[in-house]
Amino acid sequence: MRERSRARLTARQDDVIALSHSLHAEPELAYEETRSAAKIADLMEGSGFAVARGVCDLPTAFTATAGSGDLVIGICAEFDALPGIGHACGHNVNGAAAVAAALSLAEIADEIGVTVKLLGTPAEEYGGGKVDMIHGGAFDGVAAAMMLHAGPEDCAGACTLAISSWQVSYTGTPAHAAVMPHRGVNAADAMTLAQVAIGLQRQQMIPGGIVHGFVASAGEAPNVIPARADASYDCRAETLEDLRELQRAIRACFAAGALATGADLEIRSVGNDYVDLHQDTPMASLYADAASRLGRTVMPSEQGMRGASTDMGNVSHLVPSIHPFIGYNTNNATAHHPEFTRYGASDGADRAVLDGGLAMAWTAPALATDASHHTSLLGRLAGRQTGTTVN
Repeated sequence: MRERSRARLTARQDDVIALSHSLHAEPELAYEETRSAAKIADLMEGSGFAVARGVCDLPTAFTATAGSGDLVIGICAEFDALPGIGHACGHNVNGAAAVAAALSLAEIADEIGVTVKLLGTPAEEYGGGKVDMIHGGAFDGVAAAMMLHAGPEDCAGACTLAISSWQVSYTGTPAHAAVMPHRGVNAADAMTLAQVAIGLQRQQMIPGGIVHGFVASAGEAPNVIPARADASYDCRAETLEDLRELQRAIRACFAAGALATGADLEIRSVGNDYVDLHQDTPMASLYADAASRLGRTVMPSEQGMRGASTDMGNVSHLVPSIHPFIGYNTNNATAHHPEFTRYGASDGADRAVLDGGLAMAWTAPALATDASHHTSLLGRLAGRQTGTTVN
């Protein structure tokens, strides 16, 4: 079965690599990935998959299925980019590797009793398309989910953080800064006081908590008391419970700026909250074994990246999941750096697409044919559907 799935991918590798390069050359932002989603959906439809576009009321979300087995394996394809720096997180590699996995696994799906479900998941960088798709029912019936992520090293998994994003605004009162400053309410001062409070709060911050953001605007002229200040801020923590505690403390810091200056405060949530990632240990081990068969050296999950966040975390709390990293040379550049983008269509990245896709495809047969894995996954799925806990 490994060789048959490898042969299928070998026959389609030019198409898969061309897809990766095309996604890389035309980066699109969250929820606007019209061309990117169409490229993947068209390729899957042309490969015999049943494709549904615009699922879950998301124009750039889709599903593509093949096979008819009782064990539904979900493979998540990401394809959104970052503002100004394109695919600096390697989502062209992520998406193309998911396609490689789906094509390879479809070759043996009916033989091993699997249905392959490729999920086109938009807006990972901003918004959380997978969360939208969970709410829309796209993961209903999925017994196991997987994806991989581009990076400088191979790793069986990662420890990611829960995250919540805010848009913070203060509204004050404008006034002449020299003639009548006492008539003004300074929104920029409110933002400054909040930032100082956040800085002081770090000493008492919950362990593992991270706060970061930037001020987008705070006035228009030096001789006018700023009547508006806007900022974007993220809070991260190791669990959703810790995140809520951190949010309470940081919200109080922003409230302090309003209290001290008299400005009005508005805090708006942006997108979906992401929760921490739960790697399924048996699945991660199967993936690591498959990748090692392809000559790759895979670090264990506990040595993986920490501090980042992903909406795959939300999937992992619902469905047994893995989120390994596939590495290639980036000249020491890390994700979300413009230099990282340069290597997304390199020979190493192309190899990562094929190896990563095949390793995911080789993970599935063990899940389907080993009685303990198969029974466990279907039992947990039944528990989700009935609202009971099944080990």
